[in-house]
Amino acid sequence: MTDKLETSVVGDTGYEGGGAGSASPFKSRAEAASLAKTIDWVLLVSLFLIALGGYHIHFMLTGGDWDFWIDWKDRRLWPTVVPIVAIPFCAAAQAFFWSRFRYPFGATFLVIGLLFGEWVNRYVNFWGWTFFPISLVFPTELVPSAIFLDVVMLLTGQFITTAIVGGIGFGLLMYPSNWEFLAQYHQVVERDGTVLTLADLIGYSYVRTSTPEYIRMVERGTLRTFGKDVVPVAAFFSGFVGSLVYFWWWYVGKWFSTTKFMKEL
Repeated sequence: MTDKLETSVVGDTGYEGGGAGSASPFKSRAEAASLAKTIDWVLLVSLFLIALGGYHIHFMLTGGDWDFWIDWKDRRLWPTVVPIVAIPFCAAAQAFFWSRFRYPFGATFLVIGLLFGEWVNRYVNFWGWTFFPISLVFPTELVPSAIFLDVVMLLTGQFITTAIVGGIGFGLLMYPSNWEFLAQYHQVVERDGTVLTLADLIGYSYVRTSTPEYIRMVERGTLRTFGKDVVPVAAFFSGFVGSLVYFWWWYVGKWFSTTKFMKEL
C-alpha cells in the first residue's frame, strides 16, 4: 500500500527521489516541462542575438562598403570579398550545432541573424538618419549560399567535404542569388560624355564622404585582363579561399564549443 501511495504521488507531482524533508518545486510534470521549454526558448533567443551581434560587427568591419553601397556591388571585388568574409562565422556555427547537437542549420541560423541585423541597420541608420533610399543600400543576399553549406553538411556529415564542396558553392552561389536585384543597376548610361553604369551614376550622385576609397570607378583593375568573364573567375577564387577559411574557422568553432567539467568545487 505504501509503495502504491508513493508511486501515485510521484506521478502527480513529478517529484522523484530526494532526502528527508525535500519537496518538488513543481506541482506537476506539465509545469516542469513548460518551464524547461521556456528556458530553451530564452537560451535560443539569447544565442540568436549574441550571434547576430558578433557576426554583424565582423561583417561590417570586413565586408563593409561592398555590402553597403549599390555602386560597390561590382563584378570584381564584391563577389570576391563578401563570400570570403561571410563564411568564417558559418563554419564556426556549423562546428557548434553539428558537433554537439547534430543540427544541420548552423550556417543558415547565422546568416538569418546577420540579415536581420543588416536590415535593422539599413532602416534605422541609412534611411532613418541619413535618408538613403533602401533600394540603394540593401544588404547582400546570402541565404541560398548558407542553405547550400548546410545541405552539404547534412548529406555528407563530414566537415572536410563541406569545406571543399560547400565552400566553393558558397562563393559561386552569391552572385546569381543577387543578380535579380542588381541587373537593373548594371544598365549602361551616358553622362556628360562618359559611359558608366547606373550604379556608378548613383555613387557619384549620392555624396557620402571625401575619403579616397570612395572616389573610385567600379570595374577597374587587372582582373579585366581575363576578358569579359570576370564574375566566374572572382567567384571561383572566393570559393577556393573560402574553403581554406572554412577549415580554420571550423576548429575555432570546435574550440569555443568545448565542454569542460570541474572535478570538484
